[in-house]
Order: sequence, then structure tokens, then C-alpha cells
Amino acid sequence: MIDAPVPTRPIFAAAPVTLVATVLFAALMAVSTRYGYHRDELYFRLLGEQPATGYFDTPPLTPMIARLSVALFGDNVVALRVVPALAVAVTVVLVAQICRELGGTRGAQVLTAVAIAVSSMALIAGHMLLTLTIDLPLWAAAILFMCKAIELDSRWWLAFGAVVGAATYNRQLIALLVVGIAVGILLAGPYSVLGSKWLWVGAVLALAIALPNLLYQSSHDWPQAQMATALDLDDGADNRIMFGPLQFGLLGFGSVLAVAGLVSLWRGRTFRFLVIAYPVACAATIYSGGRADYVVGFLMALCAAGSVPVAAWMTTAVRQTVVVLGLVATAVVSVPLGLPVLPVSALDDLPIGEVNETAPESIGWQRFAEQIGEVASTISAEERVHTIVLAENYGQAGAVDRWSDQYDLPPVYSGHNELWWRAMPEEHVATVIIATDSPRTRQLFSSCQRQATVDDGVGSWNEEQGKPILLCSGPVRTWAALWPEIRHYS
Repeated sequence: MIDAPVPTRPIFAAAPVTLVATVLFAALMAVSTRYGYHRDELYFRLLGEQPATGYFDTPPLTPMIARLSVALFGDNVVALRVVPALAVAVTVVLVAQICRELGGTRGAQVLTAVAIAVSSMALIAGHMLLTLTIDLPLWAAAILFMCKAIELDSRWWLAFGAVVGAATYNRQLIALLVVGIAVGILLAGPYSVLGSKWLWVGAVLALAIALPNLLYQSSHDWPQAQMATALDLDDGADNRIMFGPLQFGLLGFGSVLAVAGLVSLWRGRTFRFLVIAYPVACAATIYSGGRADYVVGFLMALCAAGSVPVAAWMTTAVRQTVVVLGLVATAVVSVPLGLPVLPVSALDDLPIGEVNETAPESIGWQRFAEQIGEVASTISAEERVHTIVLAENYGQAGAVDRWSDQYDLPPVYSGHNELWWRAMPEEHVATVIIATDSPRTRQLFSSCQRQATVDDGVGSWNEEQGKPILLCSGPVRTWAALWPEIRHYS
């Protein structure tokens, strides 16, 4: 049943928006082999080898995508990057659709699509498999369905609820969207929304879909909350300081559109609640020490809203030039910042790694595994059966697992995040290979000898660079006693 007459809506600019999305997809795939795996990609690949209903530091969706990507496209870095490129291409189309629902003409929709496509947010998330990557289309779809439910047909709340429920299997951050919208509507309306039965049916549907994930969280002592606390301790202060600047950096010229969107939405009435929902989500993120990308869903919606008045403002050649120059300037900055288009040596001369930490963390992982193999090759066959690699973090563990067969590496264990829960070394293990500069780790063994130094051969950007590779023997206690000391969350 339709609650209200269907309003006249602009025609969707299907051809130009699809062209923008296609060009973006092609560009992302063209550079998909550059640099190498990111540490998170190696971790998701590793987790995906053992599917589960949840993991300590991440819900199951992204690891499952990694597993399916490897199965469908092969065990290589390009395979893991097909879905990210497709996800951001779909996001471009969805955000342009949001612009349409907010009254945007064909020109406004194309402006939205281009602004999103050239942003560093889309380029970084589209280049590699991150949890942010999957969040983008899920948030965009949820916001689009919300707009349709309010303006077109309240039965769209069912689609909204389904997407929200599904999004919890990627990150629980979708709660920021739901809470922000709820607070916004309670404070600014439209209050008629609250009387729609489909809203509440959609809410029940969201909870039903999310229930298995929630049960996993409750039965494992809310690990995501524990991880949030650990991340706040590690990076919370820096995240709070950089929260504002990084939001501008994520969108570039799109942030100008987002400001226009705030003004435009506030002047209207139907979607004024989004102007409240956005700072509510920001406040919650800042309080918890979260990153700026946690609220990119709102930024995309505001960008779409701002494209409507900006497109209407572009009535002269001068104004059109201003907007085009803004988009070009964004692309000029975001392409080398978000994509591996420069030679690796350029990272030593430009502050790219300081702004986009994913760039340096995509270098040197195969060389790391090769060096571990070189150390392992010095161990006798008799000793090898009692030898493991003790990875300091999930990046190391993922690299050892990825190239285990190629370099004949010992089994890998780690006390980092989910990997601590996965398996503990057997008590017969007497020798470990470790790449660490932690004095505390050395104290866990009676003897540690430096065998090599991590060197990716191209520069000093990866966090592992320069760490000593140790060959340690003689655990000072049983592994059952040592394992709790090795656990760490970050």
C-alpha cells in the first residue's frame, strides 16, 4: 500500500553515471597488481581459509569475500581486488541515485558520481579489500532505501532493514547510521515516519538478520567492544585530532558539496534530520576514538544533497569552470595518494605514506616471507619438525601463510587478535622464528639469535622494515603457560 502520492522525480542519468562507474572500475583494475598485498588483505585471506560465524576482531563478511575471491579468481592479489573495484563502482551509482531521490537533476547526479569517483576515499577503498570497502555500498544502499521509504513508498523500510542487518556482518558501524537517523527524526521529523508500520517491520527484519552476529558477540564477551577499546588506546588520541582534516581529505571537493548539502537539507524539511544525524554519528565516533572513515556513509549522502544546489548554481561558464577545477584538483591529489601509480621509490620522497598508511603497508610482504624461508632453510630436518613461525602481527602471519608452500615455511602461529584464539603451538615446539624488536618477546625463550633483518629491498616504509629476524629456542615455560602472555589486541 502506498502511503502518499508518488512525487515527480528527476530522470536517472543512467548512461553518464554508469560510464563514470565503469571508468573507475577499469582504472582500479588497471593498477590492481601494483605494489602488492596490503596486510589486511593477507589477514582476510588467512581468516577466510577457516570460515566462521565471526572472528574476534572482525565480523565474517570480508574474510568470506576474500575466500570466495580466491576460489573464483585465483590465489593472487588481483583476485582480491575485483570485488573492491566493483564495490566502489556500485557505490558511485547508488550515491547518484541518492542525489536523484533528493531532487537532483541529471547534471547533479553526474556531479555526485564524479565527485565520489575522484575522491581518495573511493580510490583507497576500491584498490584493496578493506572492511571500509564493503561498508561503502552497504551504507549507500541503506541511505538510498531510506530516502525511497520517506519520499516514495514506506515499504522500502523493508529493504533498509535488510541492508542494515546484512551490514552488521561487515562492521557494526552501521549502528551509527541507525542511531543518527533515529535521533535526527526524533528531534527534527518528519514524525509521520514513526507511524508507518513498515518502519517497525523493517526494524524487526534488521534485528532478525543481525541476530546470529549479535549472538556471536554476546557469547564471546562482546569482542568488538574489546577491540574498540584496544584501538582507542592505540590510536584514539591521533584519530580525534585528525578527525576533521581527514574527512576533508577523504572527499576533497566532495567535502565542499557536503557543506552545501548540510545547508540545503537544513533549509528543507523532509531530510533535515540528516543534518542532526551526521554530528551525532561524529560525536559518537570521536568519543570512542574511531577513525574519520567511520562516518563516510553520511559524507556520501551530504555530497549527494549538496550536488543539487551546486548543479543549479552552475549557470555560467565561470561557475562551471570553478566546479570542474575543484574536481580536477581533487583527482590530481587523490590519484597518487590513493592509488599505486607512482614508483615505489617515490614514497621515500613524498609524504604519501604519512597520509595514506595503506600505501607503505602494501610493500614488501613477499620479500618478508622469503626472508623467513631463508632463516628456516638453515634449520636441520630433525629440528624443523619442532619449529614454528611466531608472527608478531596478523600481517606477518598472513604473509607466511600466503607464501608458505613457495618458500617451504614452518607452520605459523600468532598471539595477535583472532589468531591467538585460533591455535596454540603444541608442547613439542622448541624452536621459533620471530621477526620482532620487542625485548619482552626475547625473554620468553632461553636463547635468541639474530639471523637477519627485515628488508623489503626497496625502502623503509613497511612497519616491519628493520626488525630483526630471530631464531629462538627453549621456551622458558610450557606453551600453555606462555600463550596468555603472548596475546595482544591492536
